[in-house]
This record gives sequence, structure tokens and C-alpha cells, in this order.
Amino acid sequence: MSDSQSGPVLVVDFGAQYAQLIARRVREANVYSEVIAHTASVDTIAALSPAAIVLSGGPASVYTDGAPRLDPRLFDLGIPVFGICYGFQAMAQALGGSVSHTGTREYGRTELVVHGGQLHNGLPGRQPVWMSHGDAVTSAPAGFEVTAGTSASPVAAFENYQRRLAGVQYHPEVLHTPHGQHVLSRFLHEIAGLPATWTASNIIDAAVQQVRDQIGDGRAICALSGGVDSAVAGAL
Repeated sequence: MSDSQSGPVLVVDFGAQYAQLIARRVREANVYSEVIAHTASVDTIAALSPAAIVLSGGPASVYTDGAPRLDPRLFDLGIPVFGICYGFQAMAQALGGSVSHTGTREYGRTELVVHGGQLHNGLPGRQPVWMSHGDAVTSAPAGFEVTAGTSASPVAAFENYQRRLAGVQYHPEVLHTPHGQHVLSRFLHEIAGLPATWTASNIIDAAVQQVRDQIGDGRAICALSGGVDSAVAGAL
């Protein structure tokens, strides 16, 4: 990871199939990321000193018994947070907004109408996005600007730029959302303020230094199967 950010971007996994894909998309924006379970406590998250947090989608309904919840203390850490799908709804609920089962579901490609905000600035005012939800945010938390909506989800995106908090109901990580990577990058670079400096070679450099710290400049003999391990051995 880059020396200019304190820790990784943590992708909080709420049980969606796309958590690893989100982490990959963050790395494609040249920012280091790791996936962490939603059961991690706020204290555990704080100890990792994340540069930002991304809340993934998930199959549950936030208002049902036993559904994964967000500890509101997460938003008192001063860490930028971006919510996606279920993560967007959990974020809204934890911050005092409302989520309900409206009776209208959105699955598949849906037209998003942009009202403003930083995430969609300069992008088409009407654009296709990929939706997969049966619940909806019906009111944004206090202090948040509603920045986009659809015919079935008037609150499909919101932002609090000053607090570096934002979220979208749709899935920006999938290819079916043409401008999704742009939106995710906007959060990372313009709202969270993270530099686009991380590359895969950073992992190799860090691993090489770690081995050298442990064994000095002596030669290491081991069997390798390829990938990063082989690159580390080659560098040594």
C-alpha cells in the first residue's frame, strides 16, 4: 500500500457475492483494499486504521430480526464510508434515515436520474445502472443530499461531502453499470481524498522487504508455485 495512506480500504462483506469484486475494483482505482467480515467490531476496524470503508451488498433486509447491522459509532471515527446496495441501506438506517419494503422491486438494468452531488458530477444526467433490491431507502439521514433516484427508488444515492460519507443503491462494481467504476473512483479519490498510487508491485516490494528484515541479505531456498511468491523469490 502507499505510504501516504494509513491503512487499506476495508470492504465490509455483508454476504453479497460481489464483496471480492468490489475489493478488486478499488485496487483497479490504484488504491489498496482488503475484505473484512461484517461481524468485525468498530474497535477492530479502528485498530486497522483504514483509509476508507466500503459497505458491500447483501441478501438480508435491514429491518428484519437478525439482519446484519452497523454500529453507529463507525461514523464517529472520521473515516470516509461508501455504502453499496445493502450497505447503503444499513448506512442510512444507522445514521437516522429510514428503510422500508415499498412493495416495488428493482432487478436488472434501471435508469438512474442524477440530481447533483460529487459522485455523478459530469456524468450523464440519465444513465443505466444495475439494481438488485426489494427494499428502499425512503428518507436520507439528516445532513445528506439526495443526489440521484429512479422511478421506484427516489433515494438511490446520497452524499454528505463534509463528512466524507456517500452511498448508492445500485451496484457500481459490475460491468452492467457503465459509469460505476468512475463513481467508485470518485469516492476514493475526490471524497475520501486517497491518492491513486497503489499497484500490485507494491505487494511484492513490501513482501521482499519483510523477508529481508527477517533473514537479512542471505539466500532463501524454497519451492514455489508461481504468482507473487515467485516474484518475491526472484527479487531475493
